[in-house]
Amino acid sequence: MTHPNSGERRKLPLATRLTVIAATLVVVVGGGALLAQYLGDRVMSEQVQKEKDCCWLTGATPAWTIELLGVTVPQTASDRRAAYKSDRVDTSLLAFTLPSKPADAYLEALNPPGTTLIKNFNPKGKDYEPMAPFARLGLREPETIVAGMRLGGLCEGDVTTPEGRNVHHCLDIYAHEFTPGSTRIYMRSSIEPGASPPASDGTSAP
Repeated sequence: MTHPNSGERRKLPLATRLTVIAATLVVVVGGGALLAQYLGDRVMSEQVQKEKDCCWLTGATPAWTIELLGVTVPQTASDRRAAYKSDRVDTSLLAFTLPSKPADAYLEALNPPGTTLIKNFNPKGKDYEPMAPFARLGLREPETIVAGMRLGGLCEGDVTTPEGRNVHHCLDIYAHEFTPGSTRIYMRSSIEPGASPPASDGTSAP
């Protein structure tokens, strides 16, 4: 009879061995899948960030952008900012500030008949960053703001007022009364590729 403490190893039952092997395979395969998902997510995240940072053209001044969009901006507008991104679909950004009462009158003139600006009932999270973010202009993304924020928009031919009758492209409009008596107006437009800001050499701005 073999002593329990002898060097002979006891063989595990076949079912137990198969269970151990299966569990090991699950761990290995599962770990590999998690690693592949992590690497895939990282590559995708880096690609998305690269696209966000890419292709901002120099020379997209507020004056040039206003002319490109065909919108009229009041002479009293201050803190004018603009940017232009060249991609599969180009994107133009424009922002400026008006006293709130003139801003309300201006926005009313841009409302298509039967429409009005609405509150931001479905705000994006604080980490939201579109492919053409207003962060490029040093501004918070308007889609993330609730207090004092109103949303609207128009396209070519939607209004006949002097403010919007010459609009060439569809505009998303955001109006934020960021302090009492002061409203910042944001405009974003998707444009067919091909526009060239003055003095642009086709390269990305830093």
